[in-house]
Amino acid sequence: MHLRVLKRLLVGSPIPSEQAQQERLSKPVALAIFASDALSSVAYATEEILRVLVLAGSAALALTVPIGAAISLVIAIVVYSYRQTILAYPQGASDFIVAKDNLGRLPGLTAGGALLIDYTLTVAVSVSAGVAAVTSAVPALFPYRVILCVVALAGLTLGNLRGTRESGKLFAFPSYAFIGSIVLLLGAGFLSIVTGGSAARISPPALDGGVAAPLTLFLILRAFASGCTALTGVEAIADGVIAFKPPEARNARITLAWMGTILVTFFFGITVLASIYAVVPRPEETVVSQLARRIFDDSPTYYLIQGVTTLILILAANTSFADFPRLSFFLARDGFVPRQFAHRGDRLVFSNGIVILALVAALLIVIFEGDTHSLIPLYAVGVFISFTLSQAAMVRRWVGRQEAGWWWRAGINGVGALTTGVVLVVIATTKFSHGAWIVIVLIPVLIGGFLIVNRHYREVARQLSLEGYGGPPPLKHTVLVLVGDLHRGVIPALQYAKSISPDAQAIYIEQDSEKTRVLQEKWQKWGLGVPLTALPSPYRSLLVPLLRFLRRLQHKDEHHLITIVLPEFVPARWWQHLLHNQTALLIKGALLFWKGVIVTDVPYHLKH
Repeated sequence: MHLRVLKRLLVGSPIPSEQAQQERLSKPVALAIFASDALSSVAYATEEILRVLVLAGSAALALTVPIGAAISLVIAIVVYSYRQTILAYPQGASDFIVAKDNLGRLPGLTAGGALLIDYTLTVAVSVSAGVAAVTSAVPALFPYRVILCVVALAGLTLGNLRGTRESGKLFAFPSYAFIGSIVLLLGAGFLSIVTGGSAARISPPALDGGVAAPLTLFLILRAFASGCTALTGVEAIADGVIAFKPPEARNARITLAWMGTILVTFFFGITVLASIYAVVPRPEETVVSQLARRIFDDSPTYYLIQGVTTLILILAANTSFADFPRLSFFLARDGFVPRQFAHRGDRLVFSNGIVILALVAALLIVIFEGDTHSLIPLYAVGVFISFTLSQAAMVRRWVGRQEAGWWWRAGINGVGALTTGVVLVVIATTKFSHGAWIVIVLIPVLIGGFLIVNRHYREVARQLSLEGYGGPPPLKHTVLVLVGDLHRGVIPALQYAKSISPDAQAIYIEQDSEKTRVLQEKWQKWGLGVPLTALPSPYRSLLVPLLRFLRRLQHKDEHHLITIVLPEFVPARWWQHLLHNQTALLIKGALLFWKGVIVTDVPYHLKH
């Protein structure tokens, strides 16, 4: 009772199924939920480009804007590609579904497994990054970073368990506050440039660190691949089409266009400003922080931008909380993960997926001690695998169907698949020894798990099918009441046994002949006419004589059904269970996997 009250307090009252349509998301709320991961990437994507280019010296920083422009083009291509995917799959455009339908089961499972890993890492990385921003501002909290991460993760989990629409309301303000703060940063920065204010072009600073690395094509590709972290989360809206209000596909495509426009504007704007202000990455301060400090000094506006950036970094995990459960639903619907992931909870969300995601992410945070730099190398590999497979699948779809405009649609998707494929190869190559190998190994392991689960469900369906079934065989039924004494708690079990079989009999495991004699005397008066059989147990075992007796009964007839009736008194208080032998539990456990044996409890509830 107390747990139920606590659950209602934290999660809220159950929502009836007929209100499912009311829980669908409007476009502004959906943008806050599904775009937080992608939009938060502008806080670090430009910095990732600079971190690689700076290895070749300050002159290499001139490539920041061209690389940013190339990445912005990739974002536009991928966004447009997913708009076409939503149009083709209005009931859910998950990369798993798209790849499975057009490329086959194995590519589909590869995309699904890659995304599950990416969503889990997104949660761990985002929460760790947000807490890192807090501990940077308040160093005294650094020793407690893991605890802070887990607390933040618990808050996100509870917010999402309360329902899709309610979580959208909870997390909408920080998302739009971040959008407003970046608009303010870009507006003030470019205004300063136009008016010739403090943004007069600054010469690139001298860089420490010894001899610069040569500016090779591979280094440029590394910078490009690192900056492509800006694309993480772009697929989220396509995965969550079914969460939108009708018309789902139209609203999802509009929201995706909004997100793509905002993402390209913010990412490229910050990249250009970083180039103009000659910002270089520093261990103690982020690029966004440096820009905000140069534009606004140490004013309240600077701290406002830092504050909402911290919030959006933590809330970037919310995109995974929205999409991981839905992807799990698609996988469960097709029989590749346990069916429980396809069930909605009290608040009409896929609560099992939410809880599992939170637990695995918390485990990662604890293992890596909340260190973002340890988690980052594992990040983004999965999402680019799914990007590549999804867009290659759409190319095959357009070529195969040859609908109106198929050739240019296939061209767009083909360019996207080629681009994301190149990025995937570069990321996997450059980050392999730093931890990316873990993801590359985990994906085949997940696929193996998917196939094992699917094989189990198919075998269960085959064995349960009525096709070719000749009807049930003749059945012999024996009802046994297992007793350890005769008291008020046993009488209802005897009555129940007689109600289902007039030939019911009682079984007693004899360990003491004197106790058997006393029981038989009581049985003459209170046994309700049910015959009592005592099974000797010279070694004081309850199970061995019982199992031997059952085996003899079943040996006589292959189709012999045996019902074991267990009288069991239930104490009034939970702790009083500890004061009694759990014999019934032991027997139920021993007989759980016995074919042809049914165990029935007849509880007798004691009063307070």
